[in-house]
Amino acid sequence: MSDLASVDWSRAQFALTAIYHFIFVPLTLGLSFIVAIMESIYVKTGSKQWLDITRFWLKLFGINFAIGVATGIIMEFEFGTNWANYSWFVGDIFGAPLAIEGLLAFFLESTFFAVMFFGWNKVSKKFHLVSTWLVAIGSNLSALWILIANGWMQYPIGMKFNPDTARMEMQNFLDVALNPVGIIKFLHTVTSGYSIAALFVIGISAWFLLKGRNVVMAKKSIVVAASFGLITSVFLLFSGDESAYQAANKQPMKLAAMEGLYKGQTNAGLVAMGILNPSKKAGDDKEAFLLELKVPYALGLMATRGINNFTPGIDDIIYGNEKEGIESAASKMEKGRLAVDALRAYKDAKKAGDESVMASSKQTLEQNLKFLGYGYIKNVEDLVPHVGLTFYSFHVMVALGTYFIALFALTLFMCLSSKFDIVNFKKLLWLCVFTIPLGFVAAEAGWIVAEVGRQPWVIQDLMTVGVGATNLADTNIKISVALFTILFTVLLIAEVKIMLKQIKIGFENHA
Repeated sequence: MSDLASVDWSRAQFALTAIYHFIFVPLTLGLSFIVAIMESIYVKTGSKQWLDITRFWLKLFGINFAIGVATGIIMEFEFGTNWANYSWFVGDIFGAPLAIEGLLAFFLESTFFAVMFFGWNKVSKKFHLVSTWLVAIGSNLSALWILIANGWMQYPIGMKFNPDTARMEMQNFLDVALNPVGIIKFLHTVTSGYSIAALFVIGISAWFLLKGRNVVMAKKSIVVAASFGLITSVFLLFSGDESAYQAANKQPMKLAAMEGLYKGQTNAGLVAMGILNPSKKAGDDKEAFLLELKVPYALGLMATRGINNFTPGIDDIIYGNEKEGIESAASKMEKGRLAVDALRAYKDAKKAGDESVMASSKQTLEQNLKFLGYGYIKNVEDLVPHVGLTFYSFHVMVALGTYFIALFALTLFMCLSSKFDIVNFKKLLWLCVFTIPLGFVAAEAGWIVAEVGRQPWVIQDLMTVGVGATNLADTNIKISVALFTILFTVLLIAEVKIMLKQIKIGFENHA
């Protein structure tokens, strides 16, 4: 097992890379489709105005796309540098969707990106339009395979453990590809990207309206973005509900942390807003909240899809609940140690050529394999993720998502209103401008819920982060963290400056 400080620094480095990378990704996912819709209108109408609109947003998309690719490549390399044990253990499975992403989706989007960006007046309108749609589809297919890989880490299925190599090997590709956690994670993540891109287009267009520049084109941009954002953000609510349901069934500890639920309840209420008790610990008698406002029955319905059903809390998952048939963490840890010891005995017996011990050890290992990761847990409290960070991130995400729906509806109404006047809607337009960063805040909060909420696991129940990390010197990781922080910050500043320059140019002069 890697040194704790080394593990924490490796986690910090990966978190830093992922947070920066996901500033660029959602804008790519959503803006690609918005640009495709705009170009479709141009091809249908032949309007020079729609051509200018399309080319303006396409330039902003291209700037973001280029920098997002750079941060993504660095993140994938970290699996080999900082998480070599993890990569060895499940590389046969985790590598497959990433390889498909690289061979199919990324090549699709990168190939047609050249036509989309540089092919104006070189190819026909329809071929250019097809290229734009293929870039949008390719970008989202890239996200599909990456999120399937991530979903598998949260709910590992479709594999078989090989004790001779101490590796997980893929047994059923369709189980991996159709993993319900991966599929709903994809749907929820890409639709959040659509909302972010819609907010981006609306906010910048609102700025043009406030400045009295390109008013007609800005209004048309808002109509497309607000319509797109309203439809996708409503779907975002449903995919979020399904994500919570999957967490309740596959990662109940995550759901309990999301809601600050320590003692399980029948017909549990959903915390609409609340302030956690910072001194609350698993197993004590302190109140979980200093202040809370609940929606009765809502959590139980979301977690179990029915009434009069029990939703387990942190204490139930850690200490067990015999009445509800919930096994204690201590019991799982004991089975995990049996699996670890059996694997070690199998390897020793193989070296000694003792087939009898090999057979018995393999049988014990297979019986307890699903608890393998618990064999490396020292204290049951280590199985509880950071409740405060998970809880507040979840509720910030939900609150902002609800606000976005209202904003999309209001801006759409504003632009379609026959009484539209910039002066009358000035406050709403400024609100649109200042909402641009809130979309990214909501997306990052969602990833904090997804990743912090599943700690200490790098692969749910099978491998902890301590086992999965490469045993590197702290100094080396600290240096790389510092360098990446500087590099990514420079890239982000560069993107913002280049985008601001293009925005100031306006909707014209994009030949």
